[in-house]
Amino acid sequence: MQPDSSDGLAAHVGPPALLERLTFFSDAVFAIAMTLLIIEIHVPHLPHGADSAAHVRALAELFPSFTGFFVSFAVIGAFWAGHHRAFGLACHYAPGLVLPNLAMLCAIVLMPFATAYMSGNYGEVVPTVLYNALLLATGLLNLFLIRKVTGRPYAGSDADPVQLAAVRARGWGVICGALLALVTSFVAPIYAQPVLITIPLFARLAIALALRSSPHAPEARDA
Repeated sequence: MQPDSSDGLAAHVGPPALLERLTFFSDAVFAIAMTLLIIEIHVPHLPHGADSAAHVRALAELFPSFTGFFVSFAVIGAFWAGHHRAFGLACHYAPGLVLPNLAMLCAIVLMPFATAYMSGNYGEVVPTVLYNALLLATGLLNLFLIRKVTGRPYAGSDADPVQLAAVRARGWGVICGALLALVTSFVAPIYAQPVLITIPLFARLAIALALRSSPHAPEARDA
């Protein structure tokens, strides 16, 4: 597909290899962020000869940390999957992708800190609000990036319009789930993280609404 000459980025479109480098770099950042989640969970250090009950208690004290780990691992994994799907539909590179991609990755890199802070202070308002506010901000940055990369001049002309519509709509799942969790953080912070299980439900609803309102999903336009 030839880039739309009416788009200001058209004159700066680069070779597809640059798009691959951007994708590989992003994959590495996602992988590092997911790895850092477990590094923040410290192994219990008990005196030599401590009985089994002491070990069980020490592990039980890490329950909030492991809960935060699994929740954040799933969330970052979902962001990576969305990034993978969106960039899989792109055929062209332009410098306009770099800043939105970096902004979203910056939020992803902050997730291990927010996770550790919340897990170490489970049920407290400020850490829970910080975590869900960051998650909401990441969702918004991700939605902007996905809409951009699935629009002109990036997406290929042969991209399935239905798939484009679904990829664009899926990002609303995290935004809606994070917003609901953020509101819950102020009134009942201990229940805020379980609220995040609504993210897949919101994503499916958003996709269904997008396809219903536009059955043939007209060609995506740059946001």
